Parts: sequence; C-alpha cells; structure tokens
Amino acid sequence: MTQATAPLEADLLIAGATVITMNAAREVIADGAIAIRGDRIAAVGRRADLERSVRANRTLDGRRFVATPGFVDAHIHITADPLTRGFARGGPDDSWSDRLLKWVIPIFRSQTPDDERLAAQCAALAMIRYGTTTFLEAGTVSHLDATMEGLAATGIRGRVGEWVEGRSRGSPDEQAKASSAAIAVLRSEIERYPDDGGLLAAWPVLVGHSTNSDDVWRAAKALADQHGVRVSAHMSPRSGDPEWYLANTGRRPVEHLEAIGALGPNVALTHLACIDEAELAALKRTGAHAIHCAHAAFQGGFGLSRTGLFPEMIEAGVNVMLGTDGVAADILSSARLMGSVFRDARQDQELFPPGQMLELATLNAARGMGLEHMIGSLEAGKKADIVLHDTDLPEWGPVFDAPAQLALSAPPHGVHSVWVDGAQLLDGGRSTVLDEERLLADARQAGLALIARTGLANRTSWPVIR
Repeated sequence: MTQATAPLEADLLIAGATVITMNAAREVIADGAIAIRGDRIAAVGRRADLERSVRANRTLDGRRFVATPGFVDAHIHITADPLTRGFARGGPDDSWSDRLLKWVIPIFRSQTPDDERLAAQCAALAMIRYGTTTFLEAGTVSHLDATMEGLAATGIRGRVGEWVEGRSRGSPDEQAKASSAAIAVLRSEIERYPDDGGLLAAWPVLVGHSTNSDDVWRAAKALADQHGVRVSAHMSPRSGDPEWYLANTGRRPVEHLEAIGALGPNVALTHLACIDEAELAALKRTGAHAIHCAHAAFQGGFGLSRTGLFPEMIEAGVNVMLGTDGVAADILSSARLMGSVFRDARQDQELFPPGQMLELATLNAARGMGLEHMIGSLEAGKKADIVLHDTDLPEWGPVFDAPAQLALSAPPHGVHSVWVDGAQLLDGGRSTVLDEERLLADARQAGLALIARTGLANRTSWPVIR
C-alpha cells in the first residue's frame, strides 16, 4: 500500500496565472500556479497539480494575470532625481560638463537627510509600480543612513552606494588624503550595512568617470573581493572619459582599469557608449559586466545608435544589464527602447528578440549583481519576488504569446500586484506599505525647497503665465 504524500504547506497559492518562469528551459505555464511559503517560492507548476499537492492558507485567483519574476534596475539615482525630475538641468547653451558641474551636482549636494529619505521612498514606489523589485543605486547618495531608513519602510530589495570620488587636483599629499578619505567611506558603508543576504546592503559604488584615483579603484575591487559584493561605476558615456584617460594614463578607460587590476566578474560599468573593440575585449577577458541605460543615452545624445557596441558585447558573451538612470522608472520601456534603436541602427529586425529583452531585465541583471541564486526566475527555492501583470486591459487582448506581448506591447502601467521576499508590496496598483498621498505631498514640498536652496533658475521650455 502506497503511503499518501503529505501536502506542501504554503502561505499563498497564486492559481491560474500564465507563468513566465524564466527557468533554464524558458517554460511558460499557460494555466500555472505559484506557491509562496515565507520569503521563498515553494513550488511552481500547473494549476491542477499544485491545487492537489499544496495546502495554502490563502488562494489568489490569477486567471487574469501574467506572472513574471521581479524586474531588476541595475542603475538608478534614487535620490535628488525623484524630487526634482521636472527641473531643467541647464539650458541649450550649457555644455555637458557645465550641466553636471553647475546644475546636476549642486542639486545632489544640496539634499538634506530628510530629502534623501523621501526621494528614496518615491523612487522605490515608482519602481515597484512598474514591477521592479531589485535595484542597484548609482552611487550618489550623500546621507546613507537616512536613505537606508527610508528604503527599509518600502520593502524593496536594493544595493546602495554612498557618493565616492577620491581624486584631487592638488599635490601628491593632497591626493593621498583624498584617496584615503574615499576608501574610508567605502569601508564604513560596508561595515554598517553588510550584505548578509537581506533586502538592503551597501556596496562600493563609485562615481567613476575620471573622479576616482587608481588607489580608490583598487580598494573598491579589493573590498568587493573580500566581502563577496560588487563594484559599480559610471564610465564613458561621452568622449570626455576616453580623452582624459588617454591624456593621463596613455590608455583608454576600460583598458586602464584592467591594467591596474580593477576589473573582474564582480565589477559592472554603466554607460560605455564610447568604448572601442579593444575595450570590449577587456570586458570579455575580465568577466566584467556592462549596464546600458537606454533613456539616458538616447535622450542625452550619446551617439550609441551610431557607435555603441552593446549588440557586439552580447554577441561576445559580455553580460549586459539594464538601468533607467532615474530618467524613467520603467525598466521594460528601457528594454524596448534599447531593442528598437539598435534594430534600426543595424537594420536588423532580428536583434533583441522579446525573450532576450526579458532576460536583460531579469536573469542578466541577477547574474550581474551576483544574486542569480536568489532572484531572476520563478523557481522553487528562490526568493518570492513576483509580479502579476493585469491582462484585463485593451492593450493586451487575448494572451497568445505572453513573453512577446509583455516585452513588446503590454502597457507598463499594467502591473497589478508585486511581492518581494514573500511580502505583498502592491495590490491593485496601490502600495500596501506606504501612505502614497502623504509621501507624494511631502516630496513635492521637499523638491521645491531643495531647488530654492540651490539658487538655480527654473528654465522652462515655454513661457509660463502665472
């Protein structure tokens, strides 16, 4: 006599959804189910099978939804931008460097701890509304403790870096002091917020470009090696970085970082619009990752459609992730923009097929952040980071090919429900953990006060009659 198998206990069973698993076989389960127990996925499979084998405390009817893993934003400025996004950074007569030095950096540097707490919560809310459950911050946080406190209240998964530069234009002694101070910040943030597998941790995220000395780059890499974390930095959005490195080191940026031992599988570089074939080869040799921010690149006129090598990076085996850079909150739109521009530039409609676009926003990003054992796919044992996309919308119609429809035509605002670590953070498009009305009202006031402190002029596109 065969002994009956005890049912699998679960907290929640999402039953009847079309499940895009992103597993190794890329299986899509048309009438699927996902069982959640604690912070993990307990089971994924056919609805009929799980309804027989799972005993859940609660069952959610998922028949109108497409379920995916949570998306990952691998590069986003979570402070300053959410409070001041509508404020123009300079005007048409300002150079790129002037916009950074005279507009962007003063806005970032004028934030108070309360500003960064509010901005981080706004950024998290926006990401969650579009199905992003994990992010990597861009390394421009000034008040780390307040930022972490704000993020903790949102339930999002993230890795955050404090503002770190470390290059002095002064004497060798001044340079040594600047490097030492920057390295001290890197050590302090990792000690205060270690990556123990929890939702939030601090990583060595450098400003990059030409702002970090070789000593800071090497120290960041050594800390990443020691603590099992990742380094991320901006590099080569425009020709300024290659020009500086060639003038000061005799090498292009990526080749120089390889030469000083600052690259490896635990390093990711953002933008990389102005790299050459030799630098691409250096990325491949070292296993370093690349982060593409389509909105920033194409709105900023980086020239990627003419000279960008991201299709070639992918073909060469370089792991490519996506970031919004804070310009947008919707990582799926970043994938669509990237695919569309490069298909047009290369006159190749087969570039970036829908499945690859979803991989960029899930599996590739999880791999690049060293979190592939936790997130990136819907599989038993992984973290319960799950998104339900509502198909009861005119933009969906019948579900013929869920991955293709999601990647190419589904409305970004169609995210209905989101879970991170098994906790539901969004239900019916509304936050379950934040007072949205109060947060947004406070953020609007804080943004106005922040700009007022900078003394910068509000340059509107057209005349405004008040």
